[in-house]
Amino acid sequence: MSSVIKSKTGANKRKSVSSRVTKEKSRKYVYGFGGGNADGSETMKELLGGKGANLHGMTKLGLPVPPGFTITTEVCTYFYSKSSTEHRYPASLDEEMRAAVRKMEKQIGKKFGDVENPLLVSVRSGARASMPGMMDTILNLGLNDQTIHGLIAHSHDERFSYDSYRRFIAMYSDVVLNIHSNHFEVALEDLKHERGVEEDTELSGSDLKSLVSKYKQIVKSNGHVFPENPWEQLLGAIGAVFASWKNPRANTYRKLNDIPEAWGTAVNVQAMVFGNMGSDCATGVAFTRDPSTGVRKFFGEYLVNAQGEDVVAGIRTPQPINESSRTGETKAAVTLEKVMPKPYAALVKVYQALEKHYRDMQDIEFTIEKGKLFMLQTRGGKRTAPAALKIAVDMVSEKLITKNEAILRIAPEQLDQLLHPRLDPKAKKEVIAKGLPASPGAACGQVVFDPDTAEKWVKELGRKVILVRIETSPEDIHGMSVAEGILTARGGMTSHAAVVARGMGKCCVAGCSSMKVSYEAKTFLAGVTTIREGDFITLEGSTGEVIKGKVPTILPALDLNFQKLMTWVDEVRTLQVRTNADTPQDAKVARGFGAEGIGLCRTEHMFFESDRIDAVREMILADTLVARNRALEKILPMQKSDFKGIFREMKGLPVTIRLLDPPLHEFIPHTDEELHSLAVKIDVSFERLKRKQEMLHEVNPMLGHRGVRLGISYPEIYLTQIRAIMEAAAELVTEEGFKISPEMMIPLVGDWRELRFVREYCIEEAERVIAEFAKSTGKKFSKGKGIDYSIGTMIELPRACLTAGEIAPYAEFFSFGTNDLTQTTYGLSRDDSGLFLKDYLEAKIYEKDPFATLDPHGVGRLIDIAIHEGRAARPNLKVGICGEHGGDPTSVLLCHQYGLDYVSCSPYRVPIAKLAAAQASIREPRAKKPLKKNPKKKASGRK
Repeated sequence: MSSVIKSKTGANKRKSVSSRVTKEKSRKYVYGFGGGNADGSETMKELLGGKGANLHGMTKLGLPVPPGFTITTEVCTYFYSKSSTEHRYPASLDEEMRAAVRKMEKQIGKKFGDVENPLLVSVRSGARASMPGMMDTILNLGLNDQTIHGLIAHSHDERFSYDSYRRFIAMYSDVVLNIHSNHFEVALEDLKHERGVEEDTELSGSDLKSLVSKYKQIVKSNGHVFPENPWEQLLGAIGAVFASWKNPRANTYRKLNDIPEAWGTAVNVQAMVFGNMGSDCATGVAFTRDPSTGVRKFFGEYLVNAQGEDVVAGIRTPQPINESSRTGETKAAVTLEKVMPKPYAALVKVYQALEKHYRDMQDIEFTIEKGKLFMLQTRGGKRTAPAALKIAVDMVSEKLITKNEAILRIAPEQLDQLLHPRLDPKAKKEVIAKGLPASPGAACGQVVFDPDTAEKWVKELGRKVILVRIETSPEDIHGMSVAEGILTARGGMTSHAAVVARGMGKCCVAGCSSMKVSYEAKTFLAGVTTIREGDFITLEGSTGEVIKGKVPTILPALDLNFQKLMTWVDEVRTLQVRTNADTPQDAKVARGFGAEGIGLCRTEHMFFESDRIDAVREMILADTLVARNRALEKILPMQKSDFKGIFREMKGLPVTIRLLDPPLHEFIPHTDEELHSLAVKIDVSFERLKRKQEMLHEVNPMLGHRGVRLGISYPEIYLTQIRAIMEAAAELVTEEGFKISPEMMIPLVGDWRELRFVREYCIEEAERVIAEFAKSTGKKFSKGKGIDYSIGTMIELPRACLTAGEIAPYAEFFSFGTNDLTQTTYGLSRDDSGLFLKDYLEAKIYEKDPFATLDPHGVGRLIDIAIHEGRAARPNLKVGICGEHGGDPTSVLLCHQYGLDYVSCSPYRVPIAKLAAAQASIREPRAKKPLKKNPKKKASGRK
């Protein structure tokens, strides 16, 4: 019997394996391009990656693209689904690649591995989203000790051939064999020093031939034999590129840019064209518009007799392609337009065609081989926020895109860059050096010379730093991401540092060639000035100035492009955006950004002011109602003054005021020294203060005597606040002609009876104030006329969400306090979870920090239920959120889907939330319908 079962099981396994292999063979994993034809298209980014899809697109446009093929992202997924001991590629991949290589050989007239006329290839990554420099690239693959002679014979150039070979060995060894590139860089520098030359291009063919031998010795001394078989080289390179999808720098970049790990990368194998074959060869990077400013001008850099990595890695400081690309540092350089006019003219035609076709600013890579132009890449260019705004607005004017497309072109978080400070033009400054203005903005911080120190100083010591490097590499990404700004001695406007900094919105000054950096001494010398690690410097990214010490900053003025975009945003969004503001100044700033009211005014923040904290403490220490009311009478005029200031700034817009929320112990000093000082100040014995402190102490104050519970135990506190709010509103209505819309919010409600109890006495007090003012002024105004007040609740407990149908009859609005709702749903302390949340994120238990981005599965589900049940009981229920999530673009999209009326966020996040709300309206014109499966809760006759 058991043998029969085993037989059937074995047959089933063989059948399953056979079925899998058949399925793999039927699927296409390799897409070829070349000679004007391509198997794929630019719309296939999910499968071919951004680089691959655009190579196929450019080929179909008839542009000069070297032939090649793309291995799909599905192979990357397959690669990671297998262990290192298993075969990590689909069964059909090898034959598909060989067929693609044969096609390339036919198109280009060379053969892969041929000793007489070898085909050499590049192997590059290509994820769906652009990740510049984060994954690996290998050039000149196919060279070995036999094919090098064929390259020499065909090119008639020994120097070029050995230059290509030594580059290949260094790249392959670094990427595939994990031999650090420093070994090869030191060998190169030693040879240049020995020959007495400064540049790589000054080394002879025999010099480079000896360097090849030296490189192979380095490989051998590190326990490897450099592979001679071109197919072995190719497979090793492809595996290394797939492996680089999860290298540390790629992981960091994905986290910073919210790129899912599941996407994977494609691999592009392409016939090599050579920019390092002589003085009629070049390589470069260009943008169809200025990526720093957005100005409509062709902008780029190039190097003669070089390969692409020389430009992007900042190994040599490149030259401008045309007059409009010049900076102060390159004013004497010879442009590509002058030195190679025909290839430059061809490049101009190509960039114009690409921008018109893709309807966006393009970042292009090109190589010129023996005077002939070849295109190696096009992609949507990384740009600063001001540039993104200008390009989007200009392209609407040029009728390239619609207003809605312009709105979708701007990442909401980019707007944060527009609010970055700039240097005060009136301030004195000591300029010690000047480089290229690679990424605008102003940055000030303490100098550090390596990315690990940058990360440690920022995260552990709370310092602001400027990362100073000779040149940046992709491995520096973790330090670049935390630095205020980046300064490099080498590299151009299109170098790795410049491109990544612009994408991050970081200030960057690159190619500061007058600066001498010493990593060993941890210093840099600028003229006669020595700057040491820990010294403060300031960078002006718009001019390239490096300034000694700190320079005062001012906030920038928002330009017409910003205002125009915000006008378009307001035309399409359905979700209102309010602000969290506790002072008139906060309210004024938020109104300047277009806030449509205040969604959260925290009254307790007003209590901490030095001129009123003693009155608050007197109220807390009172043992009788009479004594407590006496103290509250001192607080009343202070609160009323605050509310009048805020109401004036909001000019009739709704203002949601949260009644006192935190536990009372927060207002009492914590140490005995502070208690002694307070005792003397308010003429109360230390012992009495100490007893009160101990009495108010709670084991878990977050779930203790706070919020509505204070309003039940001490109604006089909320009554005083209601009176202050209503008197402030009534005075502005009667004396200054305002219309005021105060929304009084009762926090931490978990049961409808709590809300009913507090609501009743709040309404009585509000109507009492209105009646008093009507009597004293002779004016008759009521709810909805002059003072349109309402009373609602803050939903921040799971029970409140689940019983929203019972609570809604007593609330004219719900405001979700998503900070506390997240805490109580997850059972996480927001103040303590930082110690271990990073472990959850790294282990992929949580996709995102739930305190930064709203959790749609738990917290979001509770919100959805509460909205449905609340509106079933009260159809005109107003609903918003006022937690930190209100300024997070992903959370704003969820709020749009749930059908909220508004989100509320900090003043400087208002433009971000407005743009996110507009994008949500464009992508999903109708908000999600309420859930239908939840039963409607009746109010049981309670009103």
